[in-house]
Amino acid sequence: MNALSPEQTERVIALAMDMARGGRTSELLEFLDHGLPIDVRDPGGNTLLMLAAYHGHEGTVDALIRGGADVDLRNDRDQSPVAGALFKGEEEVVRILVAAGADLDAGTPSARATAQMFGRTELLP
Repeated sequence: MNALSPEQTERVIALAMDMARGGRTSELLEFLDHGLPIDVRDPGGNTLLMLAAYHGHEGTVDALIRGGADVDLRNDRDQSPVAGALFKGEEEVVRILVAAGADLDAGTPSARATAQMFGRTELLP
């Protein structure tokens, strides 16, 4: 990504975020293979993992974790990927994140607090 202008870099990041949001795993992995950092953030501090988790894309979440994504990076609103998945009721994504060691007490609100607020405590271990 070093050969890109700041504007081009911003556009690549925006495209990658759209791919994560849309569960377009194979395309997203190509961007990562070409040097996009796996924990890159959008202007709101969201990571690829955060957006994939929030939108319920299990395959993308799994691929990002296998690629080394940090499961506990919170966005600028102090929200964690696992709390976002809990908010949306994405049971399989929650399972994947918990299995990868996501911190259930990190963030505001934490995953545990989110599960309690929305009556989804059964999704947590």
